[in-house]
Amino acid sequence: MSDENGTPDNTAGSPDRAAGSSGLPAGSRAAGTPTAPRPEPLRFFGTTWVDHDHGYTPRRIGVAVGSLAAAVASCLVLRFAYEGVALAGTGGLVTALLVVMFAVSSALAFRHTWDGFTGRPDPDRQASLRGLLAIGFVGSLLAYFFRSLTEAPGEKLHRAEYEAARTEHERRTARRTRNPSKKRRRS
Repeated sequence: MSDENGTPDNTAGSPDRAAGSSGLPAGSRAAGTPTAPRPEPLRFFGTTWVDHDHGYTPRRIGVAVGSLAAAVASCLVLRFAYEGVALAGTGGLVTALLVVMFAVSSALAFRHTWDGFTGRPDPDRQASLRGLLAIGFVGSLLAYFFRSLTEAPGEKLHRAEYEAARTEHERRTARRTRNPSKKRRRS
């Protein structure tokens, strides 16, 4: 997380936290003063995850209900696809392969999405698995549902990065208590 990550001032209904008492707009710098790091917004939550305020709990409930409803609707669509293949009379092997393909893809998508909540995914691996993850979209929806029961999906990762950035910022700015050019020279 960088000091200025390009986060909009008001994201997803979150109030402007970054504006200071100096009257400067959020993210702007006075001459020579560093800006504290700002939290990165999460999808559906903005920056409400930082202090669990401004509708955080209703958003979590909404995300849980919405992802579960989307998973159920997706399963119904997959059932219609399965019935279509069964009606086509393609045989038991094709039907079994179809079921196994969706089950394995959903399991892999669940695991990949779940791991993405605790660590940054490798972009190359993500790109190579894009098609498989699209087929296993039900697994991703279920991972989103289960994670939203305990926290905003991705909150743990973002909180760890944000806290590390704040600690680093405080460590860097705590050393600069005086102007080094006005240091007294010993004679």
